Amino acid sequence: MDWRKEGKILLFIGLVFLGFYFLPIGEHRFDNAVFEALYLAKWYAREHVIFCLIPAFFIAGAIGVFISQQSVMKYLGAKANKVLAYGVASVSGSILAVCSCTVLPLFAGIYRMGAGIGPATAFLYSGPAINVLAIILTAKILGVELGIARAIGAVVFSIVIGLIMHLIFRKEEEEKAIQQAELPQPEIKHRLYQNVIYFGLMIAILVFANWGKATPDERFFYFIFENKWWITSIFSALFAFVLVIWFEVKLNKIIAVAIPIIALSFIFYGNPLIPFLAGIIALTYLTKTSNDEMQDWLYQTWDFTKQITPLLLWGVLIAGFALGRPGNEGIIPSQWISSLVGGNSLGANFFSSLVGAFMYFATLTEVPIVQGLLGSGMGKGPALALLLAGPALSLPNMLVIKSIMGTKKTIIFVSLVVVLSTITGYIFGLFY
Repeated sequence: MDWRKEGKILLFIGLVFLGFYFLPIGEHRFDNAVFEALYLAKWYAREHVIFCLIPAFFIAGAIGVFISQQSVMKYLGAKANKVLAYGVASVSGSILAVCSCTVLPLFAGIYRMGAGIGPATAFLYSGPAINVLAIILTAKILGVELGIARAIGAVVFSIVIGLIMHLIFRKEEEEKAIQQAELPQPEIKHRLYQNVIYFGLMIAILVFANWGKATPDERFFYFIFENKWWITSIFSALFAFVLVIWFEVKLNKIIAVAIPIIALSFIFYGNPLIPFLAGIIALTYLTKTSNDEMQDWLYQTWDFTKQITPLLLWGVLIAGFALGRPGNEGIIPSQWISSLVGGNSLGANFFSSLVGAFMYFATLTEVPIVQGLLGSGMGKGPALALLLAGPALSLPNMLVIKSIMGTKKTIIFVSLVVVLSTITGYIFGLFY
């Protein structure tokens, strides 16, 4: 018998026993933190899984099936033109305007297909960080100077972080480029414009289905918000048309699944969740029962779902337990955080960046949170640091990134975001 191995098992059992033995059930802060973890998970499931994550999983699965590896390498690969690669990564990420978790399936898709570590991480940062509506909201509520600084900082960060990641892992990237050069040319199944329209429609559905609230003063954004489900429906109908004419999905199947979705849209006019969920079920059925290409799309989507969903769930629970929901406390008292982010010291900026990196922010929720912290004495430098680090990272986000590109790359990526946010916040705080 290997007593060393058995001793480790005994130690693990003992630690679990002691954990349950001294579990502080009944103490208000602990009980509240447990409920905050469950509340955050419930809120995340209701607000983000169906409208955000599932469409993102389908887009990620489509990347693996309909985008050739050579195309990814041409624009985002290790040997791609740097200006083109980082331009494509930052712009495509910013168009999505998603949260730190929704961007993960898309990042996993392009990284698996051969994107270089630099452009891939530029995309990973830019997706949740460069959000036009969030930047406008920041300028309106928190001040023009914070809005401009956030916009410039987020764009620069996406490129700088990507370039640094590329330099750190330069040798690995060179080896990847050699391997990619030896790959055979794949058979082109669909023309470029067909793929552009196909992915553009899916991204439009994702973006407009998750369009954030706006006030009547913001005329353009308010108009879209008021009509977002009509716009989403139009893009969905166009997407169904594309599946028929270019991807060989049978028209009779499209009509068969469209009729109940339209009926549900009228029956549950004030509750778009039900027809949207019916649309997801319909798409799953269409991909499962159509040609091999469609079935491959479903299998790729399921692979991403299996890999990412459990990690996100645990990450959301831990984040909720530790920090609570926006406006609510977890196990860590909010007074501790408020007292540590006042003024403009390097410590205050670093702490703000670090807490922001681990806390989960849904798209646009970071603005009212920072507004409350500013009212509690937070300095403008730490506020900018949180705005640059918080939306781009979260504990659930980190757990998934680790599973995709490994511990070392994840630590370096997170460290770059935190350090750059700290320095930028400190410099900004010297002037404001």
